Amino acid sequence: MPVNALYRDDFYLSTCEAVVTAVHDDGGIELDQTCFYATSGGQPGDTGFLERTDGSKITLGQTKHGATKDIVVHVPLEGEAKPAVGEKLVLHVDWPRRYKLMRMHTACHLLSVVCSYPITGAAVGEDESRVDFDMSETIDKDDVTEKLMELVRQNYPVYLQWITDEELAANPGIVKSKNVRPPIGLGRVSLVCIGENSAIDSQPCGGTHVSETQEVGQIHIAKIEKKGKENRRFRIRFGAPGDEA
Repeated sequence: MPVNALYRDDFYLSTCEAVVTAVHDDGGIELDQTCFYATSGGQPGDTGFLERTDGSKITLGQTKHGATKDIVVHVPLEGEAKPAVGEKLVLHVDWPRRYKLMRMHTACHLLSVVCSYPITGAAVGEDESRVDFDMSETIDKDDVTEKLMELVRQNYPVYLQWITDEELAANPGIVKSKNVRPPIGLGRVSLVCIGENSAIDSQPCGGTHVSETQEVGQIHIAKIEKKGKENRRFRIRFGAPGDEA
């Protein structure tokens, strides 16, 4: 059944109460509401645990969507107990992991500002993310790093605006990605905006992000790889250049 996905409106919500609405044969758990982000758009789903009334825990290995985007399935690790339908639980997101993914996802948006080319692919990770661009130009990774860090230091606000599916369909040019379509079908689409009045960027995205660019912290472009005549892969890592050496 459709879930009330609390994370869509509050990226910093790491715990909430919920009621079990379904338990799949493979152990997957559906709830009436959740603060767990489900894998989508290159960002992995949350991990963490579900706390039962007796204090015991059901540890989750992943969170994913079901048959549609309005269904979220919480998948326990093998051997974990199964709750009963109607059981009340308290959800606890692995916050340090989620926060790193929020910082990284925001960094990917900043990279799309610095490199204003169509995006052909992306994957958000805890320690490294990648963004692929449809470009053939040679570009210096240290120069890109400096421009990224300038956006971080300026501490621009990061916030959501909502538009309808119809408004997005009428303005397809706001989508930077060539291959991944924004999350539609729920009636509304979130725009991740950076800077006052979206002065820096505005991009449809269903992922989680920090509230201001300085929260991203120190990042750098570790490598730029040639993945075809007109495709370049940028690898973003936390820390200063050379930290991975």
